[in-house]
Amino acid sequence: MTRTRPAPVPRTRRPAVTRTPVTLVVLGAALAVAALAGLALGSVRIPAADVMAALTGNAEPSPYRTIVLDVRLPRVLLGACVGAGLAVIGAVLQALVRNPLADPFLLGVSSGASAGAVAVIVLGGSLGLAGVATTVSVPIAAFVGAMGSLALVYILARSGRGGFTTGRLILAGVAVAYILSALTSLFLVVSARADHLKEVLYWTLGGLGSARWDMLALPAAVLVAGTALLLALARPLDLLLVGEEGATVLGLDTARFRAAVFVLASLLTGVLVAYSGAIGFVGLMVPHAVRMAVGAGHRRLLPAAALAGAFFLVAADLAARTVAAPQDIPVGVLTALTGGPFFLWLLHRGRTAEGAEA
Repeated sequence: MTRTRPAPVPRTRRPAVTRTPVTLVVLGAALAVAALAGLALGSVRIPAADVMAALTGNAEPSPYRTIVLDVRLPRVLLGACVGAGLAVIGAVLQALVRNPLADPFLLGVSSGASAGAVAVIVLGGSLGLAGVATTVSVPIAAFVGAMGSLALVYILARSGRGGFTTGRLILAGVAVAYILSALTSLFLVVSARADHLKEVLYWTLGGLGSARWDMLALPAAVLVAGTALLLALARPLDLLLVGEEGATVLGLDTARFRAAVFVLASLLTGVLVAYSGAIGFVGLMVPHAVRMAVGAGHRRLLPAAALAGAFFLVAADLAARTVAAPQDIPVGVLTALTGGPFFLWLLHRGRTAEGAEA
């Protein structure tokens, strides 16, 4: 008589809902550690006790206190705002176009915002218009450039016999980004001032080195308001994951909803890029990493993506300040070095999945 082994009990994965609080706590702790490291480390290393004394207001006036409160803290806070915003925008754009390769950088939004900001700075200075490049006009120009580039990409992707496809959207975004990069270079050539070179490089490579306290109010307010609004739209965003026809059957006006969220994404991107320059691949990498932990539901995904994006950019900026200290590397260079291989991995994984289905 042969004995039969009982069938193995399949392992069940923990639901994403139960993992979400733990993930948020871990990401919040990681962000706090990265922020403290960003305040303590750099070309001048500051003891942790002095950093905490400066933050709590117990420090006497000293160079350490000035460095922490007036130089590094605004930079860390701006990096957290920009990283959180780019990650949230990337997650939303990936849902809107149903393509894992979508992000503000690849769809030409960042390039459009940079072109708009550089146009105000360079042309305003060249024409002798004092006060044109202000903390208000630059974000407005960046928003106009971001929304215009995204509209152009969307129109190009919908034109032609093949109709709208995510592949056409990515190709149109890359093409528009190249054109806008060339336009930014043209602004530099026609500029009458040689010192615009450094400013243009700042916008094209991305950086947080010019952060000041008076620059934080607008991006922080737009980030909080935009993320809250997107959280309120979590259910329609989830409906888009089931496909165009399924979302329409469930009562969603997909065309109008996409247009409204595209405008909101342009507004967020335009304001953030107006203060940080074009920092690429944050919106591409972070949402993918977060989905592995909390799932695809946007009510869980967006808060986790915001925390993860803030941590990633604060840590990347810390590396940019310390790797070649005292030289300050543009943080966009490091995010590109990280995001390029990640982008290739996504392409390889998509090709492998298509081959398996065939």
